[in-house]
Amino acid sequence: MTVTQTPPPSGTFTPPQGSYTPPAGAPAPPQKSGGCLKALAIGCGVIVVLGAAAALALVIFVFGAIKRSDAYTGALSRARADQRVVAALGEPIGAGFWVIGSMNLNNGKGNAEFTFPVSGPKGKAKVHAVATTEGEKWEYSTLDVTPDGGAPINVLSP
Repeated sequence: MTVTQTPPPSGTFTPPQGSYTPPAGAPAPPQKSGGCLKALAIGCGVIVVLGAAAALALVIFVFGAIKRSDAYTGALSRARADQRVVAALGEPIGAGFWVIGSMNLNNGKGNAEFTFPVSGPKGKAKVHAVATTEGEKWEYSTLDVTPDGGAPINVLSP
């Protein structure tokens, strides 16, 4: 059996059976964006995250170094032992995370000036210490505990 196809009349077009014609007014499919832009965005994001992680590690290292120092531990223990501080803050007195200040130590000689928060069941305070050393023992010239809303307590004077 042979099938012959008749040509369509001239001037009109009839699509072959089974073909798809999109409806009129349908939006065009979105074009695929280049992978270069995505790679750039991911690369920049990775650099920002790594930079933030490095900065955080540096802050934790510096705070940890000051908190492990004899000047810091001595200031904290003296503040905890002062009865006026205990009366103002209650017991136990805990140290906060942030330490603001500086510490220099070179060949056994050094100086330190820092401020850190402390708190107890009755309230919060800031400890400000200024100290120097020429050996193993730190000598404090200033050691004040200032409760929130209160007058400073000079821990060095009874």
